[in-house]
Amino acid sequence: MCDHHQLRSQLPSGEIAHVGSLSENIGALLLNDEYSDVALLVAGQRFPAHKVILAARSEYFRALLFGGLKESRPECSEVELKDTNAFAFEVLLRYIYTGRIRLLDLKEDLLLDVLGLSHQYGFVELQSSISGFLKDNLKVLNVCLIYDIASLYALTSLAQACCEFMICNATDVLHSDAFLSLSPSALKDIISWDAFCAAEIEIFRAVQSWVAHNPESDASEILPCIRLPLMSLDELLNVVRPSSLLAPDSILDAIKTKTESRDMELSYRGFLSPEENVATLRHGATVIRGEMKASLLDGDSQNYDLDRGFTRHPIDDNHGQGIVIKLGKPCIINTVRMLLWDRDMRWYSYYIEVSMDDKDWVKVVNHSNYPCRSWQKLHFTSRVVRYVRIVGTHNTVNRVFHLVTFECMFSNEQFTLEDGILVPKENVATISASACVIEGVSRSRNALINGDTKNYDWDSGYTCHQLGSGAIVVQLAQPYIISSMRWVSTY
Repeated sequence: MCDHHQLRSQLPSGEIAHVGSLSENIGALLLNDEYSDVALLVAGQRFPAHKVILAARSEYFRALLFGGLKESRPECSEVELKDTNAFAFEVLLRYIYTGRIRLLDLKEDLLLDVLGLSHQYGFVELQSSISGFLKDNLKVLNVCLIYDIASLYALTSLAQACCEFMICNATDVLHSDAFLSLSPSALKDIISWDAFCAAEIEIFRAVQSWVAHNPESDASEILPCIRLPLMSLDELLNVVRPSSLLAPDSILDAIKTKTESRDMELSYRGFLSPEENVATLRHGATVIRGEMKASLLDGDSQNYDLDRGFTRHPIDDNHGQGIVIKLGKPCIINTVRMLLWDRDMRWYSYYIEVSMDDKDWVKVVNHSNYPCRSWQKLHFTSRVVRYVRIVGTHNTVNRVFHLVTFECMFSNEQFTLEDGILVPKENVATISASACVIEGVSRSRNALINGDTKNYDWDSGYTCHQLGSGAIVVQLAQPYIISSMRWVSTY
């Protein structure tokens, strides 16, 4: 009775899980001729194996040994696996029998071969685990090779991690020996990224070295990805032209584009810092035009009143100069967040322009004809930007435009625009979205949009107006394209 009680205390769930011993017993069959019924021939080496174990662990081997593949013959005692690294296959075979691999024990090239086999033979969990390990161990010396492999096997997450690493270390990657071993398709991808931000002449020199290192490779689709108009005239004439890599007409076209095109029409490269505000003093941003410049980029969106805590410009006689922020370096941005002065019920109108040289400007947001108040969240097509200009066009109280806080960034958030106006995915008639009730009777001005649909009676918790006169009006913080509204009415 005592033994029975002890057994029950050890297994309170009534479940036995001797998984460890099962793995050990099956693992003991690895490379063991005992009970073996098939031999796998890899690069001249013979690996004894067991059909049922291979078939149970992999659909590929199930089809190969028992299914409809050409090589499959149940009676066949030997199967040759062509174009396979024997060392990597032995590692994979150990995983098949034991479910274990010590990735730290494998050299990098062997690990990549195992990754390739895991993809080829359909071991998805192993492929994912190796990809995660590689993502955590990216270096300048290995990222090019790993990106090549990730692209070859369509490992999207690993390829994206490599992309982000190369973007952050562009110059070092260009000068690494591994850069010379990139495949033509991977090289074309990398130098085509707007966010691969290095001096264009350095990119040219790196491609020149790659061509010399890979004389049998076709560079015809790679060379056009070099952005010649971004180089100086001296670089084009004294570095690019003597190389003979590009036709003289290409160089002349680049000079023509450089001298005749508007600055913002050039295909610039810019630094990419997803979800990070780059309009900060830490990132080298400064306010170069506007009155009371110090307040705009200090990160304080709470402490402001009639006299302090904002940057401003006169709306009249300003000649479109507005408030101008110079970023610390060219950055790819698609989002602006800014706070208009909102200590009363006034509203403003404005537009936003961006530039690379503080001369040639492109308008990315135009709210000149819309009432806007408090926090503005604005999206536009991604652009490489060095300067941002905000120009106020209207203030319902006086002829001065007041801006409390400004932020800009690249956001991965998916957004939709119609004629430059945001189509929101969520309720924008909320206090948190800076909406407010500007007409209607209520004990609490914004009771209508506070999100509380439970706590109301005849005295509070609602907004009303007399039938036949007046209205209830909600002002949204900025213009939106909307197609639906919901409300709860009392009776």
